This record gives sequence, structure tokens and C-alpha cells, in this order.
Amino acid sequence: MIHGDDRGLQAARARAYALAETGQFDNSHAVQQALIAEGWPNAGLALGSDYARKAVGERCRAAKAH
Repeated sequence: MIHGDDRGLQAARARAYALAETGQFDNSHAVQQALIAEGWPNAGLALGSDYARKAVGERCRAAKAH
């Protein structure tokens, strides 16, 4: 079931990126909380790496700048 887990994490990350790009969130923590509120059970795992958190944070900042 590793592939299923990978797809689930990829989907959660994709949703995190989409949320970050809305400009409604200040940082990756806020995006993670939104994912949890939407019912993503793997939100913590999906954003567990420094790379993922940085990427989400950068998208948040870029969206706020526009």
C-alpha cells in the first residue's frame, strides 16, 4: 500500500499548494490547519518535510504579494 500512501500524500500536498496560492494564508502552519479542517487525515505527514513547508510558505508569500 505504499503507492496508495504516496498518492494520498501527493494529493494533500497539491491541495496545500492550491490553498497557499489563494492568498488567504500567512504560512504553512495555517495551510496545514485548513487541510485538517477540510478532513485531510494526512495533512501533518504531507507537510512534514522542510521542503514541503518551505514550498507552501513561498506560495503563501507570493500570493500575498499580488
